[in-house]
Amino acid sequence: MKQTLFMAIVIILCLFSSSLSRGQEEKPGAADPEERSHEVASLSSFNPHEGLGKDGRIPRPELPEGIKNPERWRYVPEGRIKPGTILQRFTVSNFIIPSVFYEQDIGAGAGILLFDSDFRQQRRREFAGTGFTYTTEGQKAVGIGWRRYLNHRELENGGVILEERSMVQAGVGYSRTLTRRFFGIGPDTTADNETSYTDEASGFIVSLQKTLPDPGDDLLFSLGLTGYRHNLSPGRVSDRPTTDAAFPGLFNAADSFDILWVNGMLRYDTRDSQHTPYKGWMIEASVDGAPTKTGRGTAAIYKVSGNMVKKVPGLFHDGGDANEEHPPTDVLALGGHVHWTEGDLPFWALPTLGGSQTLRGYIANRFTDRALWHVSAEYRFWVFPRGFSLNDSIRAERLGLALFYDAGTVAPALHALTSAETYISYGLSFRFTLERMALFRADVGFSSEGTNLVVGFGNSF
Repeated sequence: MKQTLFMAIVIILCLFSSSLSRGQEEKPGAADPEERSHEVASLSSFNPHEGLGKDGRIPRPELPEGIKNPERWRYVPEGRIKPGTILQRFTVSNFIIPSVFYEQDIGAGAGILLFDSDFRQQRRREFAGTGFTYTTEGQKAVGIGWRRYLNHRELENGGVILEERSMVQAGVGYSRTLTRRFFGIGPDTTADNETSYTDEASGFIVSLQKTLPDPGDDLLFSLGLTGYRHNLSPGRVSDRPTTDAAFPGLFNAADSFDILWVNGMLRYDTRDSQHTPYKGWMIEASVDGAPTKTGRGTAAIYKVSGNMVKKVPGLFHDGGDANEEHPPTDVLALGGHVHWTEGDLPFWALPTLGGSQTLRGYIANRFTDRALWHVSAEYRFWVFPRGFSLNDSIRAERLGLALFYDAGTVAPALHALTSAETYISYGLSFRFTLERMALFRADVGFSSEGTNLVVGFGNSF
């Protein structure tokens, strides 16, 4: 039933996104045989350096007249839009990437990730990816994702520009984690409260995000559906009790649990990028409502968040050239959010701190309750602003570091957050980018309970 519902939603979204894009600036006649012949013929003359400098600089292109909010459009040079089959485009717009990562609760992991940033050869308008991973603690995970940008323009001198804020996306995934940790509910739990459980989860997500009223404007909204099913069983951490024995009431109420979320978000965002911002601020309000779930009644999670980014002088570089598409830029970043809930929810769905996004010095899901607040500060700086080339097609755009400081707590209700004990963590993050919308990081966090290492994609806020 859920698989049928997911496929139906994906098909509807694909049709909807296609209808939104009709009449826009896509390449006309893409289905015409003569056009296909032209594309095949151009393969022999493809230049992987077209629009790119060999030293890593990408000259900023001249944008068409009438483009609003030009700083929110990302430029893709012609050298990164190779024609041909998926095999012919390998290492230019699609990749098979060995993945290696680590999180304290699931162990060291490895897998294979397949990315196609020019899915269906839409001139970088669509992205699709799939992957499989396995960890030393026995976690298995597989997922498929798809994204289509709603605003896309061809440039007269080659390449395209994408407005990064407006998109439709969908995904489906499955995981089985033998060593998920749970420490109980509330801000006063200790490391000695640690238990483990096995979590078998499957789910889907579909969403639409769009700016108002024009492409790239400060005001944007998103609407979506997310569905999950969780089946729980005893954990496999040998020196810790299992969650079903330590918290039988919470465990039984959270087992064999289905939930459908309706997601809504409204954001005012002056930043120059959602992925790797160098200036501006944003404030956001969102709600995840659960109109249907296992058990009686409805539930909701409310969130208010904000962050700001300020450019600072480069520590190891001069800031690049003003005429570059993506010059190296060092920044100070501040961010924070507050979450609170209504209705009955399983413990694995409650707001939580710890892991790759919050209190990075603590293990994932270290603190759980019905409300939380969290703030972070980062000094992000590029050490190797020009990176290095792996071959003619693949280049690590730049490498850098970030110093971070996190603070936060959880409580049984919003009004109780002010009296709950505050926890802190701090650390060092290693970062590199393939392009502005593809940032990877490895965070080493320290806290009163030791060291935590996480590897992730994108900034934590």
